[in-house]
Amino acid sequence: MFKKILVALDRSEIGQQVFEEALDLAKLTQASLMLLHVLSSEEEGSPYAPMLSNMDYYPGLTSQSFELYQQQWDTFKNLGIQMLQSFCAQANTAGVTTEFTQNVGNPGRIICDLAHSCNADLIVMGRRGHSRLMELFLGSVSNYVLHHAPCSVHVVHLSVTPKIDEVVKLQALSASTNH
Repeated sequence: MFKKILVALDRSEIGQQVFEEALDLAKLTQASLMLLHVLSSEEEGSPYAPMLSNMDYYPGLTSQSFELYQQQWDTFKNLGIQMLQSFCAQANTAGVTTEFTQNVGNPGRIICDLAHSCNADLIVMGRRGHSRLMELFLGSVSNYVLHHAPCSVHVVHLSVTPKIDEVVKLQALSASTNH
């Protein structure tokens, strides 16, 4: 059924879920996995680029800002590689042939380009679930991929099961309002 599954991951809450669904599909179909993380300013936790407008007035400040940004970017990049290595090790332990790559740029385009170049049969990716207004202004990576992918696309939605601490807070709140 599937021979190669491209798994588009980020470090958000849904990344683990996307990986687990892709791993289950790979085990079921004996497919290999290609894990992808796209370094993009759109991802949560990405560093902000320093403003360079006052370069002439404060040259020392600009170089300090750039050095700080570079350090933050390197940390961001390393965290992405660590995530990919961890998922790759889990997949290999489960007997699934897995490789990974981390690229910089527009997530939608990079996902589609890589799917084409590595001959992926399926793309597995998550959806953040922005409001329609946010998607209108920012666009949607999953929407872009659905319309431009060279293969089938499986979109994982974040499960809405409440976390245990949220349930406890709700129960405590409910108990305090009943008395």
